Parts: sequence; C-alpha cells; structure tokens
Amino acid sequence: MKPLIGITANVDFDWKHTLGNDYLQAVIQAGGIPIILPAGVIGDAAHLAKKLDGLVLSGGGDIDPTLFGDEPHQKLGSISPGRDHYEIELIQHMLKLDKPILAICRGIQILNIAVEGDMYQDIYSQIDSPVIQHTQNAVRYHLSHYVQVEKNSLLAEIAGQVQFKVNSFHHQAVRKVVQPFEVVARSSDGVIEAIESKLHKFVVGVQWHPEPLAVHGDPISQRIFQRFIQSSI
Repeated sequence: MKPLIGITANVDFDWKHTLGNDYLQAVIQAGGIPIILPAGVIGDAAHLAKKLDGLVLSGGGDIDPTLFGDEPHQKLGSISPGRDHYEIELIQHMLKLDKPILAICRGIQILNIAVEGDMYQDIYSQIDSPVIQHTQNAVRYHLSHYVQVEKNSLLAEIAGQVQFKVNSFHHQAVRKVVQPFEVVARSSDGVIEAIESKLHKFVVGVQWHPEPLAVHGDPISQRIFQRFIQSSI
C-alpha cells in the first residue's frame, strides 16, 4: 500500500491556499500519495495525525515571532497566524505518534518552534558576522551553496557524503535548537541548514527546498524523499 502523505499548504491574508506542484510530484515520484492539507480548525489535528502516514511541512511566508517570545522585527515579512497554530498542533501529534515528518524551509522553523525552540526573524540583520546569499537569484532547481553535514547523522547516511550543494530561498532560520532535535548541517557562514530527531524513526528538517531538486533529478534530494516515504510505510 502506498502511504498517505499530508502536505501543508501556504496561506495568504485572504486565506487563499497555495502549494507548488513540485511537492506533489516529489512525493509521487518517491512512491507516496500526496494529500494537500489546508490550515484547519484547532482541535482537528489529532484526528488528522492518526489518518496520515507521513507529513511534509512546506515552505511559505514568515512565522509569528510571538510564538517564541520575540517582538516583530522590522524585517519580518507577512505571517499567517492561523497556519502557525494549526501546524504546531499537527506537528506535536505526529511526534507523539512517531510518524515521519519532512520539514522544508519554513517547515524546519515551525518544527523547531513546535518543541519550544526559536529562530532568527531575519538572518541578514540579526547575525553579526557576514552571511552568504541565502535567497538565490536563480531557478529553484539551481544548486546555490554548500552545506556541511554531521558524519553520524541520518542525513549524511541518506546523502552518502558530508558535503553537498543545495538551493536556497530564505531570510529566516532556526536559532536555538532543543530536544529531541539536533543540528546536523550548517552552511559555511554557520547558519543552521538541517536538524533531525534521534528519538523518532524519521523527523528531518532542511532549510533548503529538495522538492524541485528531486523533480529535476538531483539524486540526494530524491533519496531524501525516498527514505521519508519508506519510513511512512
């Protein structure tokens, strides 16, 4: 049986839900059945978590900083509080059930916040040392910069190497990482690029976007989705 994979949708000010086709195609390509998840009603997440075999947390807008005790930074972009709260609840239920989660870009940030971690609202103004370009001016499947991966991590096992190139489309990033997560990859400027749980069978967050890379044939990105789907069966 193919696993049912929920993929969260982005939400704008008018509650318009959108999701890039690459998310769907990457899941299908890896052997799963994608289900687009709207920002639902608080309280429904527990029921939904029981039905899903795995969860992809997609990218999108910024995250409400009051969720981790910060005031809004002047560089903060548009936020979707309804999406934030619903995804946090869904994440918490999926973690309790030990169901696989693949968190992408914004997804890695809300994943960390769901367990009371925090994040930079804007890396370019909140990190003192110089940072590389993390919002590339190139097509989504272009490999923009390198990440260095911890050698004993699940991500390194999947990739088959400890350094590889990724794409990059973000101005926010994970800051304080708390249990059960550990930092397993960084870019050359020290920005956190991946986290994973050592207490769950597959909970991995990546700051880049593997879905367009997988669809366009990048083998590491394809293996990330394949391992995620295998863990969901």
